[in-house]
Amino acid sequence: MGLASSLFVPYAAYLRVYEPLAAFPEPERSHWYRYAGRTDPPTAQDELRRSLVDLLPTPPVAVPVHESGDAFVTVVDGVTCVCPWRTRLRGWEALEALPELLPAPVLDAALPQVVRRQAADDHERWRERNPDARPWIRTATWHVPVRWFALFTEGEREYVQRSGEGDKAEGPVLRYRTPMVEARRRVARGLRVLREALNESPLIDGLEDVGRWLEEFHPRSLVELDYGGLVHALTDDWLAGDRSAADVTEGLEALRAGDGVRAGEVYQRLVERWRAVREREFAS
Repeated sequence: MGLASSLFVPYAAYLRVYEPLAAFPEPERSHWYRYAGRTDPPTAQDELRRSLVDLLPTPPVAVPVHESGDAFVTVVDGVTCVCPWRTRLRGWEALEALPELLPAPVLDAALPQVVRRQAADDHERWRERNPDARPWIRTATWHVPVRWFALFTEGEREYVQRSGEGDKAEGPVLRYRTPMVEARRRVARGLRVLREALNESPLIDGLEDVGRWLEEFHPRSLVELDYGGLVHALTDDWLAGDRSAADVTEGLEALRAGDGVRAGEVYQRLVERWRAVREREFAS
């Protein structure tokens, strides 16, 4: 097993949308129908390993040459739903964000300017042919954006503890899942509360952005927040005690009731919890 296939990094969380097969036009619908019948569907770690392998050549492959034909598959009330990986599109989007995340010398060493420039040119040409394209997956490294939790409730939290040891270790898994109609309703309700209580806020802007993204998908879709590889940077006790979705719900309820003090306390608790996680990125 190579180095890339043995790593769990990056420590990323994901917001995914699973759409029913009926949402896809032909011939893509037939492709996903056949794909969903596979007995060995790839996992999130398979997706990560493939992306890491692309970074090993010299020069590295910043964005896949071809779009992935893979997806995550789940069944919702008897209806098969898929979440296409779209690794090429997501690679371009991630590449655009890198200058804000890495110092220029580090970025140039990891991905030379000529590689980034070629990828940007490829993206521009592709976007001209596909102006309405959007990813089914959003990614956040070393944290879960607070706005994502507004889509879910504590009752939708699923936590599976770590089991086994060594090479046989599995988990942990921490995720939330909800129907698209519930996610949209909560976005609308959360925005209404925030706009009435605050003149302007990054929370409002962020939740508006998520809401616009959700509107692009079929109303019978499933929305999932997956802590993904982030769970491997956190202790079992931390994961078991994390109730961020419940905190967001409490904070919004406090704002709705006009209790700004309690809302501020809840928000501060959230910020401190996730700041401590993000600081681990720079720990030696």
